Amino acid sequence: MASTKRKATEDSFNTINFTARNPPWTYLKLQLIHQPGTSTAVQCQPIDPLTARTYLTAALHQFLGLSGTSIAIDILKVSPETSHSEPTDKFIWIRIPRQDAPAVVAAVSSWIGGNTGSDTVGSVAWRVCAKGNFLGALVHGSGSGLFAP
Repeated sequence: MASTKRKATEDSFNTINFTARNPPWTYLKLQLIHQPGTSTAVQCQPIDPLTARTYLTAALHQFLGLSGTSIAIDILKVSPETSHSEPTDKFIWIRIPRQDAPAVVAAVSSWIGGNTGSDTVGSVAWRVCAKGNFLGALVHGSGSGLFAP
């Protein structure tokens, strides 16, 4: 009876290895950059999810046409959420289908939007800061930086 019990506990500690070869999502960290000549008042305004979505859609439409606007984009985080008295870095984290990642990266990295001659709008562009198929690896560890307030 004791040998049966011992064998059952030994079998319960077997290690299972799992490899995800084709993850369904790609994660991007993008920075919104204001071009030289943009007024300080515009640079100090925080970015909100609606503005970020508008800029992303404009970049995809310019690069891929109508089919680019149909790419599913999930905005995970917009940072910083509050306005400051001085210009700050504006970052967004997005999730896109893995097969669309090369097209999205090409579209956002080559896009410049806004009016270059206007002080109220200014000219903006996206900078791809990080790209990866796993969110935890992208934020260098636990991923706590993504969900921190």
